[in-house]
Amino acid sequence: MSFTISMTESKLIQSCLDNDRLAQKELYNRYNKAMYTIAYRITGDFEMANDVLQDAFVNIFRNLAKFRQESTLGAWIKTIVVRTAIKLVKKRTRFEPIEDHQIGGFVDWGTSLDTEYLEKAIQELPAGYRTVFVMIEIEGYAHKEVAELLDINVGTSKSQLFYAKKKLREKLENYRN
Repeated sequence: MSFTISMTESKLIQSCLDNDRLAQKELYNRYNKAMYTIAYRITGDFEMANDVLQDAFVNIFRNLAKFRQESTLGAWIKTIVVRTAIKLVKKRTRFEPIEDHQIGGFVDWGTSLDTEYLEKAIQELPAGYRTVFVMIEIEGYAHKEVAELLDINVGTSKSQLFYAKKKLREKLENYRN
């Protein structure tokens, strides 16, 4: 069977469930780049991101029959990748509770910021800061969701984000100067 971009999600899922290797390859090809990016942003390490991607897709194929199509397939896959990445990061990272701080709202990153530099600055953050920053500011999770996923309290999530933004501001000030 030949697969095209126009193949519907439900047909692709059914073909994967029928153990059609071409369909499984198509599913992987559709999502691997975006999911690798998410895994890398959370882990901050190329090899760890590859491990996350591999483990996540094993879980995806094992549990595809449980996908209830209440969301898009991409959203379901993203959830699995994020949880797999968090699990790996939690094994290697300790989140230290920090006193609650007043956390400012909007951060003005400026208009002429080099995205490559920003990406590098994010990757240089300590693991706990980076994970919380990516999940909240890039992936759009709420503090409560992050706290549940990382098994930390909401205050810790907020303080990790506060300090991540503070470190990024410092790095960006150096970049502008």
